[in-house]
Amino acid sequence: MLWRSMGLIVLLLLSVPAFAQGISLANLNDGLLNSGTTNPVSGNAASSDAGVLAGSPVVPVSLPEAPAQHRFWDTENRALFTTVAVLSAADFALTRSILQSGGKELNPVTRFFSGSTAGLAVNFAGETAGVIGLSYLFHKTGHHRLERVTPMLDIGASGFAVIYDLNHR
Repeated sequence: MLWRSMGLIVLLLLSVPAFAQGISLANLNDGLLNSGTTNPVSGNAASSDAGVLAGSPVVPVSLPEAPAQHRFWDTENRALFTTVAVLSAADFALTRSILQSGGKELNPVTRFFSGSTAGLAVNFAGETAGVIGLSYLFHKTGHHRLERVTPMLDIGASGFAVIYDLNHR
């Protein structure tokens, strides 16, 4: 049941960009003006010298200015990535301490690396590098909200793990 729910959520998230696809009537009207054909909506012929389709009002649209693109290593990202690294190091130290005391790793991915201290360090360093790399990918593709949300989600997960480890020492 859990896998079906997760699959449904992933499918839903992947289909969201499909809803953003569509044809704007303004773009359709612009194309008709340039071609001199009939407007399929109103049935009127487009006159290229008039500049406006008969029967369809033209409303000038002013688009908001796009925000200036920020640098990847700006103050906010440096603070987020520092927090990610600090919480990852704390999670590493606490997990290592618990494992040396005879405890068990609950995360199945981390459990694979928990056979040695070096393996555990590689896991947590890879997690930190992965968060920064994924955030950089989002930055380069213009998804700046996802760029910020990625380390925030990791901070939440690592913070939960650290609190859990502290309560179950």
